[in-house]
Amino acid sequence: MRRNGMAGPRLGLRIYNTLSRRIEDFEPLQPPEVKMYVCGPTVQDLAHLGHAKTYIVFDVLYRYLTFLGYRVRYARNITDVGHIREDIQVDRIIAGAERERLAPMELVDKYMFSFFSDMDSLNIRRPTIQPRATMHIVDMWEAISKLVEKGYAYVVDGNVYFDVSRYEGYGQLSGVRREELMKHRVEPAPGKRNPADFALWKKAESGYLLKWSSPWGEGFPGWHIECSVMSIKHLGEQLDIHGGGQDLIFPHHENEIAQSECITGKKPFVKYWIHVGYLTVNGERMSKSLGNYVSIKDALKKYTANDVRLFILSSHYRSPLDYSEGVMEQFMEFRRRIEDCYFRVLEARGRAAESGEAGVEFAGQIDRVLEEFLSRLSDDLNTPQASASLTELVKIVNAYLDSRQVPVARDLDKAQQAFSTVFEILGLRPPQVESGGERLYLVVERILRLREELRRQGNFKLADTIREALREAGIQVEDTSAGPRFKVAR
Repeated sequence: MRRNGMAGPRLGLRIYNTLSRRIEDFEPLQPPEVKMYVCGPTVQDLAHLGHAKTYIVFDVLYRYLTFLGYRVRYARNITDVGHIREDIQVDRIIAGAERERLAPMELVDKYMFSFFSDMDSLNIRRPTIQPRATMHIVDMWEAISKLVEKGYAYVVDGNVYFDVSRYEGYGQLSGVRREELMKHRVEPAPGKRNPADFALWKKAESGYLLKWSSPWGEGFPGWHIECSVMSIKHLGEQLDIHGGGQDLIFPHHENEIAQSECITGKKPFVKYWIHVGYLTVNGERMSKSLGNYVSIKDALKKYTANDVRLFILSSHYRSPLDYSEGVMEQFMEFRRRIEDCYFRVLEARGRAAESGEAGVEFAGQIDRVLEEFLSRLSDDLNTPQASASLTELVKIVNAYLDSRQVPVARDLDKAQQAFSTVFEILGLRPPQVESGGERLYLVVERILRLREELRRQGNFKLADTIREALREAGIQVEDTSAGPRFKVAR
C-alpha cells in the first residue's frame, strides 16, 4: 500500500495476531476497505487512563491505516446493559445506578457523554460507527434464535445458553483447554448442561430494572452476544480487525468467535485479533475495583493530552505500562522540547530567506528520519521506536536552526511538514501560537535585531535592559554563535 500523499518506497503493516500468536503481514479481506471493531466501555463510571491506553493505541492504528491509504470503517460500541459484575452477579449499569441513585439510563447518558468528552479531549478520532447495545435488542433475539435453531444453543427456564461442546474451535484464541474451562469461567445456574456454557439471554426476575420482552420471556442479553451482533450488523459477517484490552481475550472474545461463526457459518469471524497490554500502578493493573485508577478527567487537570499520548505511546502496545507522576513529569518535559523546537521553526519564518540554497544534507536527514518513523510504525505499531524518531527530528531541526542565522524558507517548510506528518499519525495536537502570537514573534524579532545593533555599538547596558524587560514579559533570550534565540514561556 503506497503512503497517502507521499512518494517513496511502498509501506505495509505487520501486526501481531493474538489468534496465530505471531506477527503477520496485514492484508485486509477486501482492500482498500478495512473493517475494524473495538470493544468500547461499559458506561457506568468515569473512564480512566487504562481505558485511554486502549483507545489511544487503536486511534494510532486507525490513523496509520488511513495514512497508508486504506478506507477504514471503525466501530466502537457502547455497553449499556448485560455486563455482569462477577463478584455480586449484578449488571454493572444497575450497580452504578444504585450507587449514584439514578435511573439506569440516566447513569448511561451521564457517563456515555463523559466518555465521548474524554476521547475528544485526548484527540482520539471518533469512530465511524458508535452503536449502543440497548438499540440492538431485536437484532440479538434474531441472532440467538438462529443459534437455538441450529442446535448451538438451548433454552432453560427463560435463559438461553450457548453450548460450548457444540463448537469444536473453542479455545483457539485464548489457548484455554476444555478440561480447564471449569476453572476459568463458571456461571452457576440450574439446568445448564455444562458449567462452562455461557448465557446469550438471561431471565429477569420481577422488578429487575433492565429487561425486555423476548421469545423466551422477560430478560436481558448476555454481554458476549452484544458485540457479535453489533459488529456483524454494522461491519459484516467477517472483520479484518477486532480488538480491545488483554482482559477481553477470555472469555469475551473467545465467546464472540464461537457464537459469531455459528451464527454466520463463516470462518474466520476475524482475521486479525489485536490486544493491548495493561496500564499498571506499582505493577498492579489499573482498575476501579482496586481503587488505584486515575480518571482521564483528573489526569487532564495536571497534564496535556499530548503528555498523556506521549506517555502511553512510549511503551509497545502489547506490553504493560506503569504509571506514576514521576514518569509523567518526564513526558511533560519531552513535550516541551518538541514544542520549543516547533516554535523555533515558526519563529525562524520571520527571518527566513525566500530564496537561497536549501540545505541538501538537512533535507536528506529529514527524509531519513521520516522514513524511519513510518518503518517503525509498520513493524507491529512500534510506537516507542517511532517516538525515538520524533526525538531525532527535534535534534536535527534544532541543529539546523543553531547553524543558520538566515534559514531558508524551503528548509523550514520541510521541517514543518515532517512535524505535521508525525503529529497527525501519533494524534498529537500541533503546538498552537496563541491569539496574536504570529505578530508577537515578528515584534520580538525586530526588538532582538535592535538589541544586536546596540551590542555591536558596545551599548551592552541598554541591550541587557531590553533582555531583562523581555524576560519579565515571559520571553527568554539566549545568545548563541548563530545569533539570538528566544522562546515564549507557556
